[in-house]
Amino acid sequence: MEYNIKRHLDEIASFSTTKPDELEQFRIKYLGKNGILNTFFEEFKAQAPQQKQVLGKLLNSLKQAASEKYNTLKNELDALGQQEIKPLDLTLNATNGAYGARHPMSIIRQEIIEIFSRLGFTVTDGPEIEDDWHNFTALNFQPDHPAREMQDTFFIEQNPDIVLRTHTSSVQVRLMQNQQPPLRVLMPGRVYRNEAISARAHCFFNQVEGLYIDKNVSFADLKQTLLYFSKEMFGADTKIRLRPSYFPFTEPSAEMDISCSLCGGKGCPMCKKTGWVEILGCGMVDPNVLENCHIDSKVYTGYAFGMGIERITNLKYAVKDLRLFSENDIRFLKQFENNI
Repeated sequence: MEYNIKRHLDEIASFSTTKPDELEQFRIKYLGKNGILNTFFEEFKAQAPQQKQVLGKLLNSLKQAASEKYNTLKNELDALGQQEIKPLDLTLNATNGAYGARHPMSIIRQEIIEIFSRLGFTVTDGPEIEDDWHNFTALNFQPDHPAREMQDTFFIEQNPDIVLRTHTSSVQVRLMQNQQPPLRVLMPGRVYRNEAISARAHCFFNQVEGLYIDKNVSFADLKQTLLYFSKEMFGADTKIRLRPSYFPFTEPSAEMDISCSLCGGKGCPMCKKTGWVEILGCGMVDPNVLENCHIDSKVYTGYAFGMGIERITNLKYAVKDLRLFSENDIRFLKQFENNI
């Protein structure tokens, strides 16, 4: 044991390093819980009394040498690390940090809101988890309407039905129940439908719906509002056309097309060679909906419209795959960093 202690004393005396990990290994080897010193002290207990006097001095010398060597080298490494830290030069020019990029959906959503705000529309929102009344019944959906079926709607609970909202029209119902006309409001938000995910469809997407209710509101007011929006969003040369359609909550109802902004109406894959692209549905608010929300349909009339933000973004930026909007691929988002 005496020979081993002296051998370790020689190793400690010759040990040197400039690497923190090597110094840590040295500490564990000699001063750690399972290190050499503790092993020697355990063996020391079993030695004869005559040997303990000699071995005790050697063990104390070993412990002192290991502690001093470790502390000395650690102080040297700490001092070396501090020297490598360069002082801050306050005279240097500031460096520009990297800017993030706004999501294309956020860009278009804000642009839509700004356009309609110039016409006096305000913005409101509502819950994404809705009951049957606000999502279907108050909006004049019949009990056997296909939209209530499982293939179109995500049901959270049944009896009573609690669903992920299928449109932001449910926000219109909540607004009309709590406020009396005049109302001129936009309702942007995420909606959910039970559809197969593909390049052209997703189980969730974003809508912006608008509602205007007042005395003597006509379909002509609706048409002029949508024409203004189309020209502001897609350019002064944009034309619109309205085609008769059906929605439970509007009567009459229409779908609106715009002249294709990508080909100027000449025909391209985006417009399927027709020169027209559908962007929204609209119509006059059905009197039943007004009455369901305690608004006198004999005094007030109104119009409503709704569009998918993904659809508008596709037309503005020619994004062919809807899944890109929700994948958060940095390579895709960096394309829009100049649109902050």
